[in-house]
Amino acid sequence: MRQLSSLFWSFFKIGLFTFGGGYAMIPLIEREVIDKRRWIERKDFLDLLTVAQSAPGPISLNTSVFVGYKMRGYAGATAAIAGVILPSFAIILVIAMFFADIRNNPVVDAAFKGMRPAVVALIIAPVIGLTRGMKPPMILIAAAVAGAIWYFGIPPVPLLIAGAAAGLLYTICSTRKISKG
Repeated sequence: MRQLSSLFWSFFKIGLFTFGGGYAMIPLIEREVIDKRRWIERKDFLDLLTVAQSAPGPISLNTSVFVGYKMRGYAGATAAIAGVILPSFAIILVIAMFFADIRNNPVVDAAFKGMRPAVVALIIAPVIGLTRGMKPPMILIAAAVAGAIWYFGIPPVPLLIAGAAAGLLYTICSTRKISKG
């Protein structure tokens, strides 16, 4: 029961103090579950993050579900997702109740414009963190795919499917070479 409470409160803090969406939460989740709590190994976290990004839905919610499930099964997944969702839900509810009064406020507008650089940095940080342990050719492939999505407007789903297929094919070929050798 104590671990469920820890899962809930850890993800509650992450949900409460993160601005900028799911990708901005990744460094905080990483710091909490790997560095601080030592619930998950870095390699396992990167695998969970890959699956979370491939699954439909926001990456922060998917990551919290996968971490919670890995820790305590369905109860852990429920505790983690409740923790990460509850702060956003409450904040959005309060904002929605008062938004009509503040939507044209220049101070609020200036605050949102001031947060943009920090949000961009919070999105870029996990991208750089994901390159740790990658070989240079893989980093170049990732950069090329990101450029293709951005410049040519190629939808990311076919590229994800192609990447998964290429990874499977590479693994199969590597396994066959080892078994023949």
